[in-house]
Amino acid sequence: MNKKTAFITGNSSGLGKGLSQVLLNHDYRVYGCSRRGCNLQGDIVDQHCDLTRSETIPDNLEQLLNGVNRLDLVILNAGILGEIKNISDTSLDELRQIMEINLWPNKVILDWLLKSELNIDQIFLMSSGAAVLGNKGWGGYALSKSGLNMLGRLYAHEFGETHITAIAPGLIESTMMDYLCNEADSHAYPALQRIRQAREEGKTLTPTAAAERILKALPEIKGFESGSYIDLRQILAPDEYETLINARNRT
Repeated sequence: MNKKTAFITGNSSGLGKGLSQVLLNHDYRVYGCSRRGCNLQGDIVDQHCDLTRSETIPDNLEQLLNGVNRLDLVILNAGILGEIKNISDTSLDELRQIMEINLWPNKVILDWLLKSELNIDQIFLMSSGAAVLGNKGWGGYALSKSGLNMLGRLYAHEFGETHITAIAPGLIESTMMDYLCNEADSHAYPALQRIRQAREEGKTLTPTAAAERILKALPEIKGFESGSYIDLRQILAPDEYETLINARNRT
């Protein structure tokens, strides 16, 4: 029986690395691309790729996925937060930098996948609750993630045999979380207070716990219309979420 296969962007750290590890643990062959490279061991094929250089993406994909006929899972995960501050204080250059990582490379990748002869089962665009909440201070990140949601909806019309969803994975321990909890101004931007409280109460997930949640939700996600945006916290049963939190707190 052939192994299941997955392609992940931004898999050198954070959720992307957690996803790679969990998929390897579940006997997937993982194809990953990132700027820094992934140091995991196992059945993983890694390609260094700077997604801000969009003109190089197709050649990198050709090298990485050469000889691959099927991908069970594609996870477009790479992204940056940017600075939490008023949108009026955010320059167009800052917004462009965020879009050039969080949004436009995903269009290039989707175009390449659409034109390839790969048989693809599911595509995830890694989104965020910020995409729909529009909280003060989230500026370029919220704009880029809301654009990502629409990108998925639009491409769902063209990927006839592939199920596409934009998913918000919840609060995950990462360098982004460190910045939100330790550096950004929670008095000026009140949404940060809820995030900090969640962290203090142990309600954030490690990257691997979040990845396990995503993998467990694969069948249920397929029940949604292709092109949907899904917040995983809304489809996970409370007892399942509590189990993940308890596992996180034991590590």
